[in-house]
Parts: sequence; structure tokens; C-alpha cells
Amino acid sequence: MNRKSIPPFSAKITIGLERGYKKERIEKSSIIEYIQKKQNELIINKNIYLSASISECEIVLSGQVEPHLTISFINYPKFPLQGDELKTEIENLTKSLILEFKQNRVVIEYLDETVMFEQNDSIDPRIISK
Repeated sequence: MNRKSIPPFSAKITIGLERGYKKERIEKSSIIEYIQKKQNELIINKNIYLSASISECEIVLSGQVEPHLTISFINYPKFPLQGDELKTEIENLTKSLILEFKQNRVVIEYLDETVMFEQNDSIDPRIISK
């Protein structure tokens, strides 16, 4: 049995399952199909294998309780990449998910930073604001 070890890398995208703030449901399967399409493009065009783990969760803030998906990434030892290359590809995927599924804001959690991509300053009307 072979053992391969590489430095740790972790990224986690959290994306809502509602389009905008309209309570229009996005199916988990639609996001998975879209991610697989983008993964296949990366394999064909750049020889990059971007493996993802997907879990369901809910984001709770004030009056908002919105179903979300957490999409997690590691630097998979079978297809290792440099950390900055992984970040670039994960951020490119995140931006395309935002546009495809009409999200206003999506957060990526890395081991060393948290990044937010935001289209505008609006917030969910279910959240109390001053």
C-alpha cells in the first residue's frame, strides 16, 4: 500500500438554495450537475481535477432560515495542485455559481482567510436591519 502526503489545504463554499431573496427553490441536483460540468471543463481544458464534497445545511440569521449547500474542497493527493492555483479555480467556480444561480453573496472559508463575493449590498428582507 502506498502512502502519499501533501500540505493541508481546505476550502468551503456556502451557497444558498434560493434564487435571490425570492424564496424560489434551487434543487441540489441542479448545483451538482453544474459543478460536474465545470469539473469536466477543468479536466479537459486544464488537466485539473477539482474534487468536491457536498453537504446540506441551513444558515440562520435573525428571521432568515435558508437552506444552503456547503461545498468542501481539499488538495486531493491523487491530483495535487499548488494552493494558489486551487484558490483561483475555487474562486472561479464560486463566481460562476453566483451568476448561474442568481446569488447575491457567497462566502469561501479557507484555512488562512474568509472571502466574500458580493454583487450588491442588499440583504435578505427576513433579516432585521437598522
